[in-house]
Amino acid sequence: MNEGKTKQSRMPGMTLENIARACGGVYVGPEASRQAVIAGAVTDSRQVEKDYLFIALKGARVDGHDFIPEVFEKGALAALVEKEPEPSAGPCIRVASTLEAMKKLAAFYRQELRIKVVGITGSVGKTSTKEMIASVLEQKYRVLKTENNHNNEIGVPLTIFRIREEHEAAVLEMGISDFGEMHRLAEMTRPDICVITNIGRCHLENLGTRDGILKAKTESFEHLQPEGIAILNGDDDKLCTKKDVNGRPALFYGIGAEANRSEDGVLMAEKSVYATDVENLGMEGMRAKIHTPKGEFAAYIPLAGEHNVYNALAGTAVGLMLELTLEEIAEGIGAVKTVKGRNHLMEKDGVTVIDDCYNANPDSMRASIAVLAHTKGRKIAVLGDMGELGREERSLHRYVGDAVAKSGIDVLFAAGKLAREYADAAQGSGCEIHYYEDVDAMLPELTACVKAGDTVLVKASHFMNFERVVKTLMGEEF
Repeated sequence: MNEGKTKQSRMPGMTLENIARACGGVYVGPEASRQAVIAGAVTDSRQVEKDYLFIALKGARVDGHDFIPEVFEKGALAALVEKEPEPSAGPCIRVASTLEAMKKLAAFYRQELRIKVVGITGSVGKTSTKEMIASVLEQKYRVLKTENNHNNEIGVPLTIFRIREEHEAAVLEMGISDFGEMHRLAEMTRPDICVITNIGRCHLENLGTRDGILKAKTESFEHLQPEGIAILNGDDDKLCTKKDVNGRPALFYGIGAEANRSEDGVLMAEKSVYATDVENLGMEGMRAKIHTPKGEFAAYIPLAGEHNVYNALAGTAVGLMLELTLEEIAEGIGAVKTVKGRNHLMEKDGVTVIDDCYNANPDSMRASIAVLAHTKGRKIAVLGDMGELGREERSLHRYVGDAVAKSGIDVLFAAGKLAREYADAAQGSGCEIHYYEDVDAMLPELTACVKAGDTVLVKASHFMNFERVVKTLMGEEF
């Protein structure tokens, strides 16, 4: 099952009067419109439809207030504003900050909904885990999931505003880079199930250490519903310490039946859902036997890499909590698909491209390199800089270069100021190495090097704009 058409649906409880009350605003407009219910809420004037609420955000380059006349011409019911237009073409709700008001409004709307919400966070694999969980739940429920990169303090409320009465479950991705952000995201989402994939090394510039990352990610527990449950990766040495969450035992998943133990032998996480007999099929995906308290089943995961076994385990655990059968869970795992920019397979003229260019940190880099290592033909890694790593940035880039050296990669193309560390660390491994300070210098030599039968991994942090590398390899303009 899927979202279906929801454009004609209204947003329950979202009258203009309730909206003004929820966000501490002042309603300015006809009394007769106070009880009108909005059909949607957006910040992009191009997305406005009949009876929508337009939220006028002030950006660095564009001020949403400039588009208020236009949105009323398109049929908007009202506008959420910081300053009233003169003259106004329709009802407005005036607030001190439209951004803060939007977050308050999302929290209010979430409370009006009768829906199960799965909140997903973690250092690596949030999006792929979200896709897996949604694919599983779609076997039984009408599901809404986070689209694109809408996982921050603007994207999360916009995703919540897309939920309608016909939806039975929502799978919401929550991404952060600093302390306090997860608290605010969870306050809006109020998850019934909180999934944390792992505690890796990303956003160290703000969060400092993995313990800092653990603290920031587990802020999500503060707004877990009273009967909610935390589903955690029991093979993660940080997460396995969180055996009790808000007075309830966490549910752990992982590979292998063995429970995690501390260095002094203390029993940590006992896994309720775990995989055995893991088989790597290269680019064809993975196979595993998944064990649960309700029995076991053979799973085929049509995505490459061991990390996708963990995603399948998370999907299994969530499916069990929401009363799916093992057969339904297996069907959902087998139906999952990749999304653009995240281990997305593309092919042109006999060249296979692994498009994983949306973002990168040391752990996701090593996972993608492991995927490349299991492919056929010549293996080419095209890697760019990783961001927000703080004082350890050079050593962590060398950590990735060491993975290239040990994985049997045939050719490395590295571009960026920090990417030199990849090249230096991979020296002497037998890998053919090409280093460039910027992408423009790299592209001509990369395209000349690649030939039919090659598999090419493209990965870097988002600011490197490696989408153009993918487009070039696929013969597209950028």
